[in-house]
Amino acid sequence: MGRGVEATGAAGMMGGVTERATGRGAEQTAGKGLVLVVEDERPIADLVRLYLARDGFGVHVEHDGAAGLAAARRLRPVACILDIALPGLDGTDVCRRLREAGDWTPVIFLTARDDEIDRIVGLELGADDYVTKPFSPRELVARVKALLRRAAGPQGEDPVRRLGPITVDPGRRLVDVGGTPVTLTPTEFDLLGHLVSRPGRVFTREELLASVWGYAAHAGTRTVDVHVAQLRGKLGDAAALIHTVRGVGYTADDRR
Repeated sequence: MGRGVEATGAAGMMGGVTERATGRGAEQTAGKGLVLVVEDERPIADLVRLYLARDGFGVHVEHDGAAGLAAARRLRPVACILDIALPGLDGTDVCRRLREAGDWTPVIFLTARDDEIDRIVGLELGADDYVTKPFSPRELVARVKALLRRAAGPQGEDPVRRLGPITVDPGRRLVDVGGTPVTLTPTEFDLLGHLVSRPGRVFTREELLASVWGYAAHAGTRTVDVHVAQLRGKLGDAAALIHTVRGVGYTADDRR
């Protein structure tokens, strides 16, 4: 457990994980929806399950990629937490197969190294967030909740936004470039919407992390760079409208 989770104050709770808190009953009755956790290190999986269940989520745990993929297809969870280094199918393979089948269930990857994040970006898998081990289980739960808020979309009406060939329709959660629809994850959609809401305005990485992801900068701004790279990869030539401001952050501007 010490390698993967910063369980401050929680190590003593590990022995208290019970069937009532973490078993199939929790899957059926939790009010916030079912989260699928696919993690081969059982102590980490148990601790993540405990914290999610305590926050009102149902939790189903699998310990290898093939079983995780089957569970995702069968159970239709509200979110998936996938370790990358799984036996059999690794986490990237599970995510790829879900996306190829048109399943855009929000995905959070658990990674052991930063260079694994670079590999995920290169594969353009459409993951929604990344957590590097060791991690705080409370922080992971906070990220799941923030991700589900983004997936639910904005409350109330929001105007359609345009920047060059890019059109963002917040009400219908749709994006097109020059009339061609572009499929984005909830996180990518909100990131693009935030950038085009104020053309020419430079947003720091910390601002984007707080406004789009909903958590503080101490969690690390690496995920902002990862998602900007993914977003650019999906926008084709229109990616040139998203500019990096060295040492600061990003801006969307069609006048540069």
